[in-house]
Amino acid sequence: MSQNSDSFRDSIATVSKEGKRIWVYPKKPSGRFYNWRKIVAYTLLAFLFIAPHIKFRGEPLLLFNFIERKFIIFGNIFWPQDFFIFAIAMITAIIFIVVFTIIYGRIFCGWVCPQTIFMEMVFRKIEYWIEGDWTKQKKLNKQPWNREKIFKKTLKHVIFFAIAFIVANTFLAYIVGADELWKIQLDNPMNHLKGLVGITFFSLLFYGVFAFLREQVCTTICPYGRLQGVLLDEQSIVVAYDFLRGEGEKGRAPFRKNQDRKLTGYGDCIDCKQCVHVCPTGIDIRNGTQLECINCTACIDACDSMMDKVGFDRGLIRYDSIKGIKTGKSFRFTSRDAFYSTVLVLLLGALGFLLVSRSDFDVTITRSSGTTQRAMDDDKTANFYDIAIVNKTRENYDVDIKLDDKYKGEIKVVGGDIKLPKESLVHGKFVLILDKAHIKPGKNTVYVYIYGNGKRISREKVIFLGPLL
Repeated sequence: MSQNSDSFRDSIATVSKEGKRIWVYPKKPSGRFYNWRKIVAYTLLAFLFIAPHIKFRGEPLLLFNFIERKFIIFGNIFWPQDFFIFAIAMITAIIFIVVFTIIYGRIFCGWVCPQTIFMEMVFRKIEYWIEGDWTKQKKLNKQPWNREKIFKKTLKHVIFFAIAFIVANTFLAYIVGADELWKIQLDNPMNHLKGLVGITFFSLLFYGVFAFLREQVCTTICPYGRLQGVLLDEQSIVVAYDFLRGEGEKGRAPFRKNQDRKLTGYGDCIDCKQCVHVCPTGIDIRNGTQLECINCTACIDACDSMMDKVGFDRGLIRYDSIKGIKTGKSFRFTSRDAFYSTVLVLLLGALGFLLVSRSDFDVTITRSSGTTQRAMDDDKTANFYDIAIVNKTRENYDVDIKLDDKYKGEIKVVGGDIKLPKESLVHGKFVLILDKAHIKPGKNTVYVYIYGNGKRISREKVIFLGPLL
């Protein structure tokens, strides 16, 4: 199809004119990019399955306990009071994806997206192993239900569900912790019936996604695929077909030995359709950048392999920008790219600073509800306060509240000393008593210090109400 024709954009490649789904049977890919993708994919998969079981400083390496509102990232515990850090992290992640899409296209989709990794590097490989390559899969699906077909289909779907069940349990380990999950698994299932129903539901969900939905997640469900149409421009690096070199003056033509294609006017594309056969979303990359393309590089490897066989230069399909193909100039870092990247670096720096400077304690002091100042004996005035202390550490503390030395007065804790267990939130009350001679009528700013095990952990400002004249 000509580069200037846009009729292919009227519908997606996996839907027929009648509105029915066209099942995609991608050819098994191979090549240098595929080998690199395997290294990246299996590294990420190993981390996914191992991380919940790794302990760091006595805590899971990663934990996202939404039930108890407790989050652990690389050994650091985060509580709801640290939610602003998560907000900044989310903003950073969104900008990160936007910047990378603007500059480098959908590299995230093709290389690190969980959907792509599981589909292409796990479930698809099992399918190749059981049913064979794409032509054998087509043949198997068309043949009647005999012993071979029943056995292969049953075996494939049993393995698919088993993997989905393992994946669902792995995600549960990130929520409740690996130790707690292990206890649940060894206990009587009837004692955790709700949890069993939940994990079965999510297992079926994962199974349905990878056994049936497949590329439909990328083409119709995932909003990122739709968003790329807004973010990409002619300067974005994408998996692109060099239509100038591939089409020539007369278009494509099958390869003929000893034919000088420059003299005949034909382009280097020999119309072998290998790039189409290996595409996991069923598109023809020669039509140009498309919504369905996930930049998985399978077409690059397939095309390079054919170019090697016929003696042409590699790179007919490659990572490039449309502008780069039109002008013949390689990618350059523009002022726009520099601006976006600077914003990203600043956000990452701000996030890193917040993580490093994050306090191990959060102290909140408020005036006790419904109370005002109270006159005491010996010309003293008292105010009543509530105190809440969050301990984010793994140590227990005995808490003392002391008054700044420049004030004449004392602090009395209601109900005795405050005990602050590890990873906990404790509420308490205290009375602040000051000499009338050292305060003014109305509002006074007073500083108090919070000590844990004799070490100062916080300096807090409180408003002290003096007696009105």
